[in-house]
Amino acid sequence: MRNRYLDLLRAAAIARVIVYHLYGWPWLTVLLPAMGIMFALAGSLTAASLSKRAAHKVVTSRLRRLLPPLWLLGLIAVPVMLAAGWARETDGEHPFNPFTLVYWILPIGDPPGSDLGVDVWEPLWYLRAYLWFVLLSPLLFALWRRAGLAVLGLPLLIMAVLEVTGLTLPETADAAVWDFVTYGGCWIAGFAHHDGRLARVRPWLACPAALVMGAAAIWWAAASGSWDLNEFPEAQALWSLGFVLVVLRWQPPMGWLARISPLDKTVTLINGRAVTIYLWHNIAIAAVWPLLTVLAWDDLDERLISVLALVVALALTAVAVLAFGWAEDLAARRRPRLWPGTTVPAAAPETRPAVATGTAPYRVIARVLMSRPGADSRSAPPPPGR
Repeated sequence: MRNRYLDLLRAAAIARVIVYHLYGWPWLTVLLPAMGIMFALAGSLTAASLSKRAAHKVVTSRLRRLLPPLWLLGLIAVPVMLAAGWARETDGEHPFNPFTLVYWILPIGDPPGSDLGVDVWEPLWYLRAYLWFVLLSPLLFALWRRAGLAVLGLPLLIMAVLEVTGLTLPETADAAVWDFVTYGGCWIAGFAHHDGRLARVRPWLACPAALVMGAAAIWWAAASGSWDLNEFPEAQALWSLGFVLVVLRWQPPMGWLARISPLDKTVTLINGRAVTIYLWHNIAIAAVWPLLTVLAWDDLDERLISVLALVVALALTAVAVLAFGWAEDLAARRRPRLWPGTTVPAAAPETRPAVATGTAPYRVIARVLMSRPGADSRSAPPPPGR
């Protein structure tokens, strides 16, 4: 059985990302630090796997789930960007270089693209950050077992060193390091959630600590003149970690969710297609305004257009789920489906998330894409952009 509270958190984070990318409201980054939540949930599931399986099997399993949907996007997007003149761009952010296309296969760096295709590749920083967290998890988990909650402060300590020294690394490494120090505390908080240490922290200690970090983040953002925490890694790191320490320490009863069928099914859908939604939602948003113009709906009342834009963005994302979501099923060793299935039973409140049930056999194409049977079958979809 799955932990439906974690499913609800993931669904809320992904929904927040879509709304933020559509409207750009900076206060949404304060209301719900979506990326911190997603990294924390992934950290918890990764810890659950590392406590049961060999590290190399866990890493292989996580990459097997992450990469096929990215490859499918690359097979479509890269030829389109090349046909649209990517190779002829001379001053773009990612000048065409055939050697950097390897990042579309293994995103240890940001998958590149043309300036015209910015809506395709810009959100892919998350997959690169997720991959590095997965690769580092065996080491981080070993440190966690030895040092416990003290490891939570390691990313913030490294961030302080970077701030004080002004150390600048090569571009690819610099981006990876800053994402680690920004969200590493949340990933490690997922370890604390999995093994129950976070639940054992007394409220009189956890809540004041979260309040102090949150207050420092708000002060930082206010002093900088913007409420968009994505612009300030220091504020984002503090706010996200403080938020995660509170919401992961809480495990409310979730029986009510099954009684609200539309919401329950939506949560199941989003969790079953989290990678696809993340990869394609920004492309769907980019298509909204051209589509409204073609339909001559772009001169409607401003408030009506705002609502209509969200409806169209969600509809186009749903089309992408229908067209490309099957890649997630292959990656998870399930029989490909157009639409994720029925609601799974809610897990009782517990410290350790339950392990998902087994998956169906797959055919020749799955054998080509995936590793040999026996790898971890748990679902830990990476989601959404900042």
